[in-house]
Amino acid sequence: MNNWLAYLLDPYQTYTLSQIMVESIAALFGIVSVFFSLKRNIWVFPTGIISTFLYTFLLFNWGLYGETLINVYYTLMSIYGWLLWHKQTQVDRVHVHVNWSTKKDYFFTIILFLMSFFLVHLIYYFRPYLQGTGELPFTNQFNLVNNLDATTTSVFLIAMWLMAKRKVDSWLFWILGNVLAIGLFTYKGYGITAIQYVIFTILAVIAFFSWRNDARKAGQ
Repeated sequence: MNNWLAYLLDPYQTYTLSQIMVESIAALFGIVSVFFSLKRNIWVFPTGIISTFLYTFLLFNWGLYGETLINVYYTLMSIYGWLLWHKQTQVDRVHVHVNWSTKKDYFFTIILFLMSFFLVHLIYYFRPYLQGTGELPFTNQFNLVNNLDATTTSVFLIAMWLMAKRKVDSWLFWILGNVLAIGLFTYKGYGITAIQYVIFTILAVIAFFSWRNDARKAGQ
């Protein structure tokens, strides 16, 4: 554990204080957002918007374009989810009912995954051209990191869409995406964000059982 933490934190010796603070604030609001979602609390969305807005800036500068794309999507989907949850809130105007995904929902998840995976790889394919560092054709975009980024992005896209629709099984996709993200950000040397995803994974497991119990009580 000590060696893992040392590996995660070592790259920060070359970071500026402002870079560390922005990543820390983004991670903090991300954790707060997941806690609110665990509680089926509508404040998941405003806190999440702050986190995703900051991460969009950070991830673009880190060159993780798939994760940048998913955070732009998170921000837009958070606005959509905020409006959707607001219409479904219970008497206290804060909490919502939850239910399970249907076969139709899963059909759309497959479409979303394939579209996202293709789009992220398309961005990576044209990245050297867009950055002015190469000429077509490019053949090195299908490496391990880019494939992991594209897969993680696609899984998170599904998770966010299902959560906006208040689906219990959205948490299964959050768990999978979080585990993939731990590996991605550990490899890239962004320790604060990797630790955030460890916390996300723990909270997502707790949230899955909490939402499942709430759905059972509602007869779902």
